[in-house]
Amino acid sequence: MHQALVFLDGVGNLLLGALLIFFPARLVALLGLPATDNLFYPSLFGAVLVGIGVALFLEASPKSTRKTGLGLGGAVAINLCFGIGLAAWLALGALSIPLRGHIVLWLLAAVLLALSTIELLTHFHRPTNTQAAREGD
Repeated sequence: MHQALVFLDGVGNLLLGALLIFFPARLVALLGLPATDNLFYPSLFGAVLVGIGVALFLEASPKSTRKTGLGLGGAVAINLCFGIGLAAWLALGALSIPLRGHIVLWLLAAVLLALSTIELLTHFHRPTNTQAAREGD
């Protein structure tokens, strides 16, 4: 039951996230949310929801895969999706913000992408119990 609930939660996050990424103005209007002059925040929120959805799918996967959705694997998914979404907006979105805002947001995107890269390397290059025992000798 737990896996089914987590899976359904992941589906909901992925669907809402994808809709916010690709159709932010339509979805904001459809849901009756406060209108915004800029689609930056709704689409970034969509990217974060996609990351959370991926994290939930990892959590719902069989335990034999050694993945934890809301642990390090979940952090990677969320940070990577947010960093990519933010970088895409900065590169392609023609945002009307001051240079200071561009610098701060590019730094944030760089930190998120670097952090998720380090997390991925850490996650996939963990020593096995045998290797850890040998290194302890």
